[in-house]
Order: sequence, then C-alpha cells, then structure tokens
Amino acid sequence: MATQRDDPYLAQNFRVEIDGLEVASFAEVSGLEATIEVIEYRNGSEDNTVRKLPGLAKYSNITLKRGIVGDLSLWQWLRAVCQGEVQRRSGSIILLNERREEVLRINFRRGWPCKWVGPSLSARDNEVAIEVLELCHEGLDIE
Repeated sequence: MATQRDDPYLAQNFRVEIDGLEVASFAEVSGLEATIEVIEYRNGSEDNTVRKLPGLAKYSNITLKRGIVGDLSLWQWLRAVCQGEVQRRSGSIILLNERREEVLRINFRRGWPCKWVGPSLSARDNEVAIEVLELCHEGLDIE
C-alpha cells in the first residue's frame, strides 16, 4: 500500500475507526506516540562506559476532538467504564490522499476511554461546540 511520492500528504484528510462504534468525523487526532524507556547499565569490568538497553515501550494516550452532533456512543462507552465495565476496543486512524484513498493506517489495540471533556460554552463566541475523548491503549502498529 505504501507508495513513494515527492509531496507529503496533508494532515486534514483522515478517518477514525473504532471497533463496534459508529462515530462521526473527528476534527483533530493527537497523541500518536511511542516511546521506549532507556535502561542505563554499567558493567563492572568496563571503564566509564554506560550501556544503554531498551526498556518498556510506552504509548501516549490518543486524543480525539469533534464537534458535538448528538451522537452519544462515545459518552456511553466512557460511562460503561465508569461503572466498572471496561470494554476494550481496537481502532485505526487512517490517513487519506487527495482522492480520499487510504495511504497509511495507524492501528491501536485494547483501547478504552480514560477522559472526556465537554465543550466550552460562551454566548459571546461563534464557535463549534467541541467534545474531547482521550483513549488509553496498549500499542500502535502502522500498515
């Protein structure tokens, strides 16, 4: 699926899929990050040398932002977790080209909502009401 091109893809063309949930389009996705901890180790027989070994892999939470459209499926998922019923789901953030064809798929596994933020409301503003959902997960894969 990966093709070579001179111009990078635009960040505005993407789609989010979450197993078992029908969700509206998202305005923003962030937190696609993986970090491997570094373990420093010094062997007693070596002079002033610190070896660096790979430790645990850690994945940042994924933050999804969208305008409120009346779909309560994400809230209901979070509510189930609040009531002790953790429903782990896998999903994908899919980068699209100018023709809306898939060019890159970033999959997360065993995710569940760990934070929801409602919209900031003000009678003086003329902005879209945005909700934020943060998902913790146990790993990323790229296709």
